[in-house]
This record gives sequence, structure tokens and C-alpha cells, in this order.
Amino acid sequence: MRCLVVIPAYNEADTIVAVIESLAVVALELDILVVSDGSSDETVNLVRAGGRAVVIDLACNLGIGGAVQAGFIYALQHNYDTVIKFDGDGQHLAEEVAGLLEVLSEDGVDVVVGSRFLVSGGFRSTFTRRLGIRLLEIVNSFFLGRRLRDNTSGFRAYNRRAIKFLAENYPAIDYPEPEEVVLLVRNGFNIVETAVAMAPRQGGRSSISPGRSFHYMAKVLLAIFMTQIRPPVK
Repeated sequence: MRCLVVIPAYNEADTIVAVIESLAVVALELDILVVSDGSSDETVNLVRAGGRAVVIDLACNLGIGGAVQAGFIYALQHNYDTVIKFDGDGQHLAEEVAGLLEVLSEDGVDVVVGSRFLVSGGFRSTFTRRLGIRLLEIVNSFFLGRRLRDNTSGFRAYNRRAIKFLAENYPAIDYPEPEEVVLLVRNGFNIVETAVAMAPRQGGRSSISPGRSFHYMAKVLLAIFMTQIRPPVK
């Protein structure tokens, strides 16, 4: 099984080297792709200098949706069996990758979401973010007819069928993870969650500032609603 770790990165020079190094030393055969989303810092130069990862340097900032879709297109073109989506800010832990791949190998599983909320303790983000995550959980549970606890987690594993679908249909918005869940389920993919530990952001700054939280929620909720009312992709 050929596995590609896709790391979307926008100005992650403070953390990207450590993130790549953590993935390079786990006891797994992993290829690493960094998709720089128009970074203006040293992210691209640091990845190239390290020599452990391939880097795609997008000419302009497309947002997280465009960067992730570029990773899926690369994985499809290079015939990977699985993709792990992994943040470049140090929140996701390389030692948790094996657990996601193990769950993904189970019969009938297409996508695995690494969830912070299936076990007690550990890093939980800020109170206001947890409220937003809870709201998205309620909305998506209503539309999906089932409960998915961590709709905003970007730590996910995908099989070949999901790779092909998302290379063609990945949500283009800035914060695509909750919409991705609805899109996949609406089109017949089986998503499961597994418990993972996560760490606080190790450097840089989140794109979701307190002042943008309302805008973020409105945009994501609208995208979820539109995805729900659209017919499945033919």
C-alpha cells in the first residue's frame, strides 16, 4: 500500500521542518507532499532544503480547499492507495498515523477522521472554538442522520476511492472539513472516527481569528446547507 501524507501549508516556516521530521522517523512507509498555498515566508525553501518531502508551490493563495485538492490530484496522478491529510502547524502527531491507517484498512471504510473528542483529556482548543465545533456537530448530525463528533478535524485518512472522488470534487471554500463530511456521505462514502491525541499549534498563527469566527461559521454553515440540497455527484 502506497501512502502519501498531504500537508497543506501557508506560512508555516516555524513548524514545517519539525512536522516533516516527525513523519520521516515513524516506522511506516510514507511519502510526504507539502502543498504551499502561496506562502510568502521560507516554507518552500525549508522543505526543499530538507530533502525529505516533495513540495508543490502554488502561485497564489487558493485557500485550504484548493491546496488540499492539489494534494489529492497529485496522489491520484501518482497512483497512491491512501492519503493522510496532516496539518503543518504541529497539532497533529505522527505517531497517530498508524492508528488511522489501521481503521482505514477495515472492510467498508473509505475515510477515517482523527477525533479529539472520543476520549477525555488532551488538547481541546479554546472554549469559543469548541462551541463552534459543537454547533457543526449538531448541524451535520441532523443532515447525516448520525453523529460525527469532530467535524473540523483536518487529520484524516482516505482510501483510493475517496482520493479519486475528492481530486475531482473537493470543496473549494477556505474551511472545507465540515462540508467535506456531508459531501462524502451524500455520495455514498463511509466515514468513521477514531480517537487521536492532538497538540496545541506549535508556531505561526491560525487563520480563524476571534474576529473572523462569525464569518467562518456563517460561511461553513451555508456551504453545508448547499451541499445537502444539491443532488449527489453523478
